[in-house]
Amino acid sequence: MKETTFRKSHPKGLYTLFATEMWERFSYYGMRSLLVLYLTATVVNGGFGLDRQAALEIYAIFTGLVYLTPILGGWVSDNLLGQRKTVYIGGLVMAIGQFVLATGAFMHQWDPEFRTFVSHFGLGVLILGNGFFKPNISTIVGEFYDDNDPMKDSAFNIFYLGINLGAILGTFIAGGLGENVDWGWGFLTAGIGMVISVIWLNARETTLEHHGLPPKASKDRLRIGPKDWRDVFIWVIGLVVGTIVLMNIWDYLPDSVTTIITYVGFTAIILGLGWVIAKGTNGAEEWSRMAVIIVLAIFNVVFWAGFEQAGGTFSLFAKDNTDRMMFGWEMPATWFQNVNSLAILIGAPLFAGLWIWLDKKGWNPRTPIKFAIGLALATVAFWVMTQASHAAEGGDLVSPFWLVGVYVLLTMGELMLSPIGLSMITKLAPGKLVSVVMGLWMASFAAGNYLAGMLEGILKKYDFELYPFIMMLMLGSTILLFLISPLLNKAMKGIH
Repeated sequence: MKETTFRKSHPKGLYTLFATEMWERFSYYGMRSLLVLYLTATVVNGGFGLDRQAALEIYAIFTGLVYLTPILGGWVSDNLLGQRKTVYIGGLVMAIGQFVLATGAFMHQWDPEFRTFVSHFGLGVLILGNGFFKPNISTIVGEFYDDNDPMKDSAFNIFYLGINLGAILGTFIAGGLGENVDWGWGFLTAGIGMVISVIWLNARETTLEHHGLPPKASKDRLRIGPKDWRDVFIWVIGLVVGTIVLMNIWDYLPDSVTTIITYVGFTAIILGLGWVIAKGTNGAEEWSRMAVIIVLAIFNVVFWAGFEQAGGTFSLFAKDNTDRMMFGWEMPATWFQNVNSLAILIGAPLFAGLWIWLDKKGWNPRTPIKFAIGLALATVAFWVMTQASHAAEGGDLVSPFWLVGVYVLLTMGELMLSPIGLSMITKLAPGKLVSVVMGLWMASFAAGNYLAGMLEGILKKYDFELYPFIMMLMLGSTILLFLISPLLNKAMKGIH
């Protein structure tokens, strides 16, 4: 049996990954803060002039697929390339996607149909790049720690701090430039951030020790070699060219055929993922832990269906219903999304220390209870948002503190779920399936993100209000998870 050793301090590699992820999130959140506002802006102002529902649907598809493709990236990493090469591929592909979006935004005088194709191509490349990057960098973080090491939850809170520091910088800089100067400058700045992420990781790669190397590589190696870089560039070119080919083929197919392909494709992904997990999971203990991951993934979908209103309906609420005037200056609507990140900068270090302190006292809650508390906080957040939306009825502009309060509550809920969820996967997943199961976990984000963008349109058909519906969904999920948490704790088989 492997001897359990707990770390007394965090390794240098954690801070390398912290900064790598920070710049990647600078890129992603800078672009995300702009997307719905860019799509709904008039053509004269450099946008596409889409209505609210059409823009939210694109946001739903994009943010959903961004978290679905990590299944592919996890499989490629586990079976072919290892985490490091896959992260480099993802980073370079995402940089290309941001530069393509910037080109489409700058060239707003182009033929509208061609410009739409360019923008969709940029989003498609970003989706694939994120799928290769996202699950694998989180997996490397987990490899530095033993499963029950209390430092592991602390490490993921520190890592999460990097995510949100990047989100703050990206939203302030890329979001501010895009909204107030030119949409193209926002996307270009996001692309530069992604390039910095790749350069930083390469410069500091030796601090990762032997973690994340290609399969069968010697543990004495600290860097990937020239042959590995050749593979990286081949994959980058293949993914970019493949996206163009797929989009051209897709445009020529009838709608009925594309609908069938979509449903068959999603079914194949689910069945394929199930087959890979079933093949790699052995014994009652591993299956029991896998069941816990699947159950908590369902609750994760619920949370993110609410949380991801941030880039969609919350962003439009900030633009259309919130008083943004401060001392004669109108604050950009994108900047409200930074409340979440600023709250995490304050809260993440406190939570990181809290778990270690509670563990020493023997009071550290088990993972399912942490999730339930997070859902309870989200319930309160959407009660507040319901009051805000009612206050804005009739076209009145409401105080910005409504949105600030909602973001802070959701952030506290996020800190109970997201970093703990990443840590949980590295603890509960079978060793040879960690990246694939991380992809499964990201798929729960995909479902939540997709629902976040589609819910408003769906609920309108049944005359349901969005925010009260989400509040009740969160409340029911909170109660249910508290009730079943003893069963989940038992099924974790000794993992805290």
